Amino acid sequence: MASWGQAGIMLLVIILLGIAGKNYVVAAAAGALLALRLLHGEVLFPILENNAINVGIGFITLAILIPFASGGIGWSELCKILASPTGLVALAMGIFVAYLGGRGVGFLTSQPQVMVGLMVGTIVGVAFFRGVPVGPLIAAGMMALIMGILGYGK
Repeated sequence: MASWGQAGIMLLVIILLGIAGKNYVVAAAAGALLALRLLHGEVLFPILENNAINVGIGFITLAILIPFASGGIGWSELCKILASPTGLVALAMGIFVAYLGGRGVGFLTSQPQVMVGLMVGTIVGVAFFRGVPVGPLIAAGMMALIMGILGYGK
């Protein structure tokens, strides 16, 4: 059991939380990291840490752009959607969320210790509330916004 260590046990707990919450993506991700750890693949951790989020965002963006690529949404549909009240609110929310994400990156750079709470909250949200693990940057942006309003932080 010595090869497991604290990190291995934490990953096992996350796997169990994912299974208990019926979120098999979380369980699989933690399982892959546990397998890398047990196979002494920790050398890949810095590469994954530096690139996995961008690759994941790339895949999400790819999935979102498929209707454009397949011809399902053309110029006329785009203009019609953006001219509707729902489309305008969606446009505003897209801008706001991108803004929050940018603030989140800055906040996490200046106060990296908050990542622990954000990650645990994200794991709980994904495992038990059918969330999607895209929230830490947005959550950090929301934190930066609230902390700024309250007069704390940057």
